Amino acid sequence: MRADRTTLLAELARQVGPEQLRSRELDRFSIGNDASHFLLTPEAVVVARDAAEVGRLFRTSARLGVPLTLRSGGTSLSGQGVTDGILVDVRRHFTDVTVLDDGARVRVQPGVTVRTLNAHLARYGRKLGPDPASEVACTIGGVIANNSSGMACGTTENSYRTLESMVLVLPSGTVVDTGAPDADALLADREPALAAGLLRLRDRVRADPASMATIAAQYSMKNTMGYGLNAFVDFDSPAEILAHLVVGSEGTLGFVAEATFRTVPLRSQAASTLLVFDDLAAANRSLPALVESGAATLELLDATSLRVGQSLADVPPAVAVLQVERQAALLLEYQSDDADELAALTEGGTRLMRQLPLAAPATLTRDAAVRAQLWKLRKGLFTSVAWARPSGTTALLEDIAVPVAALADTCTELTALFDASGYRDSVIFGHAKDGNVHFMLTDRFEGEESLRRYADFTESMVDLVLGHGGSLKAEHGTGRVMAPYVRRQFGDELYAVMREVKQLVDPAGTLNPGVLLDDDPEAHLRHIKLTPPVEEEVDRCVECGYCEPVCPSRNLTMTPRQRIVARRAEQKALAAGDTELAEALEQQYEYDGVQTCAVDGMCQTACPVLINTGDLVRRLRRDDHTAAGRRGWTTAARHWDVASRAGAAGLSTAAAVPAPVVPVVTALNRAARGVVPHELLPQWSPELPGGGTARSRAAGELLRHPGDTVDAVYLPACVGAMFGPPDGAPGVQWSLQELCARAGVRLAVPPEVDSLCCGTPWSSKGLPDGYAVMQQKLRTAVLRATREGELPLVTDASSCTEGLVKALRGAGVVVVDAVAFVAEHVLPRLPAVEKLRRLSVHPTCSSRQLGLDADLVAVASAVAEDVHVPLDWGCCAFAGDRGLLHPELTASATAPEAAEVRAAGADAHASCNRTCELGMTRAVGAEYQHVLELLATRLPSR
Repeated sequence: MRADRTTLLAELARQVGPEQLRSRELDRFSIGNDASHFLLTPEAVVVARDAAEVGRLFRTSARLGVPLTLRSGGTSLSGQGVTDGILVDVRRHFTDVTVLDDGARVRVQPGVTVRTLNAHLARYGRKLGPDPASEVACTIGGVIANNSSGMACGTTENSYRTLESMVLVLPSGTVVDTGAPDADALLADREPALAAGLLRLRDRVRADPASMATIAAQYSMKNTMGYGLNAFVDFDSPAEILAHLVVGSEGTLGFVAEATFRTVPLRSQAASTLLVFDDLAAANRSLPALVESGAATLELLDATSLRVGQSLADVPPAVAVLQVERQAALLLEYQSDDADELAALTEGGTRLMRQLPLAAPATLTRDAAVRAQLWKLRKGLFTSVAWARPSGTTALLEDIAVPVAALADTCTELTALFDASGYRDSVIFGHAKDGNVHFMLTDRFEGEESLRRYADFTESMVDLVLGHGGSLKAEHGTGRVMAPYVRRQFGDELYAVMREVKQLVDPAGTLNPGVLLDDDPEAHLRHIKLTPPVEEEVDRCVECGYCEPVCPSRNLTMTPRQRIVARRAEQKALAAGDTELAEALEQQYEYDGVQTCAVDGMCQTACPVLINTGDLVRRLRRDDHTAAGRRGWTTAARHWDVASRAGAAGLSTAAAVPAPVVPVVTALNRAARGVVPHELLPQWSPELPGGGTARSRAAGELLRHPGDTVDAVYLPACVGAMFGPPDGAPGVQWSLQELCARAGVRLAVPPEVDSLCCGTPWSSKGLPDGYAVMQQKLRTAVLRATREGELPLVTDASSCTEGLVKALRGAGVVVVDAVAFVAEHVLPRLPAVEKLRRLSVHPTCSSRQLGLDADLVAVASAVAEDVHVPLDWGCCAFAGDRGLLHPELTASATAPEAAEVRAAGADAHASCNRTCELGMTRAVGAEYQHVLELLATRLPSR
């Protein structure tokens, strides 16, 4: 019998701390969604700290009869990551990576993303075998749980084939290290019924010729339906059988606390092209020859995929020029870790391409930028196609596999089935080399007619795929969507084996029930997610979660996906008349969703359809401002010279407080923040610098006597005038002016410099009136100073560079960040400097979005022999004033990077934005300064 929610919460509260138990309405309704088309709302969310705690939660779940689901990246597409019971977050505290044997092996915890793991391995020339398109967000826990494969790994380098061992927490709480020399003996001692049962099932499977033949056929292709019964054929010992049954088990057999993989070569040499054919059938008929040519990947895109691709930013030219009607394309790539081998593959592929019935010319290219465009289109195809769906509908993605020889007929019949079922905008794409394609349906899956149509379509699709000897799931896992069809694909005998596996390992049946095996023939028609229209900024979001790993508030409050999901939950509550829930969500959202969003735009860099959730937050902040507050900020825009100097004076006064008085001032400040809203009163801390020098004063002769000939107009950022440089440092304004003077580059400073700003303080706070005032002042002054755009405009803080680009859009002015300007125009003219041993560099969210990181490293390389850019780099979330208003946001955002930087032991630390330097100084405990300051102060004396 299932315990009620009150009993459950009381029991969980006894087991874990309040910071781990998330039971508010906002937590339940925002964290519970994954990337699938299913939706269940958990009773509670628990952020687990270690494997032992997960084991205790397993036992609690079984004792109370409440289902439990493990959750990491939440990119699963078949409903594996949702529950109406206990949702256990195993991402946050499971992020260790240990590289072994010079990269030949790697030990990793489940919360690490594939992209992060590959970044650790890249220096060894190795990578993880599975290469899913969702690598930016999917985690190792999900990769194992779904037996992930991807574009190039096929069936030989997937999770199952490259796994060496795992540390597994069973539903009983028993922990098994399957790589230990005595793993079988320990399993037999601690779980005797399980160990004996696995051996009995092994012998049962091997003794049945029909079962052996079915397994051989099913696992000759990609197949993630049901449990991986090939484990009974491929392995002999109970521990190894168990480990490989867990691969692809979708969280129904236990928790993988740690896994060791054999890695594969990075294959850094590659050549790619897009082959366009007249139709889908022609593309599929060309597959056997292309596979035979040694192609590493052959990614299929049908006509709808190509049309959607044409609507996206940064569309590849080969796609942009198409007049799409019925065409289909194959993204072909040859890969190798040897240049000569790649040349031979490319030569053979070029000869073959001349013989194919191509609808457009194609050329294999090694150009990294062109290849990146092609792969960006392919990897973002699911979300891109889903983005194009009608507002308010749900995107439902399926994936199947058939023998390659049957793929052409399968695609033709699928297309006919779409038409017969009334799914007019359906799309087919995927890994054609493996006979594995994905298809998407979009509809509003509610009401008897819609659900019956979907049910009928599914039945026909199952018959079609199984009729071609295929698998109903190839790489996305069985999930809830195909659980009712596992018996049909494998037959009664092997289905009975799977049922016994589940009973042996999880006798209580509380670990992710309804996933992978389900005898209810209509289970896939229940709990389908509906997405009501809410805000235009986010309505196209498909909740894929790609944005989450780059969000600075992800470990403190909410991620962009969760901000969107919460808004949708509130809208649903209002539509249902549940005003109590809607009000609770709105109230709790204010801090979590609005105040602690850095509005840094990093979510947009990871989103395949370029949703910037910061746009939503800015609008919500705008609605929160009082009329008096808006007027005050507009006045500040009109008199920014006075306002900014007042801020600098306040910092200087605070910095002058004698050391014995600092604790008193700090206490008074904190006490005041307990009364005054945090959004109005910043938190002062003693490591903050004093105020800076007025920009007009620091400009000196550049302002008084600009000269007749000027190379660029320099607008120093106002943050450098508000926040002074580190003790003993000259400041970035002096540094840039000195560097340019030494290089013979001539600058001019606008006479109105003290009253100008890029406008970011107003735009980020949602203050359009004040922003408009500053924007007009800025445009007038800049156009005059640059001679209507004849000269470039240079500024010295990356966030201000980004702000100026936006504020001056359409004005015809080229805005250049000081780091890029120095790298191109100044550095080549400077004498060499005595270099530091190691410099740790913090790129900023703006430098990343503006493409400045290469220039940042170039300038840093002129200063230091070794430039360390942390693998755990992320936005510091200081975000102008967020670090002062909500220092807990910056502390959370910088924690992983700070730990890596401290371990790196650099001689100095640098960035390219003053407030980011403050945030990193606070986090690391070592002074950060602008990289141009380091360069200027190391120049030899004149």
